Amino acid sequence: MATRKKGKGRQAVRNGSSGMPGWSWALIGILAGVLLMAFAMRGTWMPMMRQHEGPEPNPQATAQKGSDPGVVDQAEAEKPKKPSYDFYSVLSEKEVRIPDAEIRAQASAEAQQKQQQTAQQQAAQQAAAAQQQQAQATAAAANLPKATTQTVTAAPAQPAPAAASGTSGYLLQVGAFPSAADAEALKAKLALQGFVANVQSVKVGAQTYNRVRLGPFKSATELESTKQRLQSTGISAIALKEGG
Repeated sequence: MATRKKGKGRQAVRNGSSGMPGWSWALIGILAGVLLMAFAMRGTWMPMMRQHEGPEPNPQATAQKGSDPGVVDQAEAEKPKKPSYDFYSVLSEKEVRIPDAEIRAQASAEAQQKQQQTAQQQAAQQAAAAQQQQAQATAAAANLPKATTQTVTAAPAQPAPAAASGTSGYLLQVGAFPSAADAEALKAKLALQGFVANVQSVKVGAQTYNRVRLGPFKSATELESTKQRLQSTGISAIALKEGG
């Protein structure tokens, strides 16, 4: 009997040493769950880690114009260049362009001269009237026949010459075109604005230009007034002094 109990005890020890305890299986289940959860959340925490590695790119950002040397805007490179010819300066050898400051100074001098002429005429008329009144008073005091009344009119002062010696007047040039049709179109536009213009052809080198002009004007005052009227309608012009 003792021998049989001893054999059963050894068999129990062998059975107990070959099996895994329950806490081992629980630990394996927890590790498997953590791995599955980490795999499922990979799409969430990976971008967050990458965000701290460097600046986030902006898909709507554009490079500033001229920021990188050697980079040329394709639109500007393909845009054709406009001719830089100043068609207002198609002048003959006898014509001189007048700056605006000189026109204003000349017009101001003409206005002052006109005021002086008016003042001189008024003074002469007042002096003649005073002489007439004095003659009548003297005749009445001497009990003499009434003096014959005679109206004395002062001769008007001679107006200043319209232009300097050796010139025939002032001109305004509003354009010069290789095409005669363009010149006539501008002339018609000026006519609608109340300006009388003329078209003159001139040859500069091998090219013929059609100049659109106004004038001549006899005074700088008239020239300045017309130039200001043109500017008020959006039309640019240059003033010229033409030699005789």
